[in-house]
Amino acid sequence: MSGLIGLLEDEGGATSIEYAIIAGLLSIAIVAAVNAIGTSLNTSFESVSAGLK
Repeated sequence: MSGLIGLLEDEGGATSIEYAIIAGLLSIAIVAAVNAIGTSLNTSFESVSAGLK
């Protein structure tokens, strides 16, 4: 019985889940930033390409 109570009081699993959620949110933010930078670079290169023609 004390083993079950020990498992219920253990917060190690909750901490790792919180870190996983934070890592997931950071990866979403990084993907969004790279996507925005890629779109901006594409616009810039198209402008340069049009200027060279």
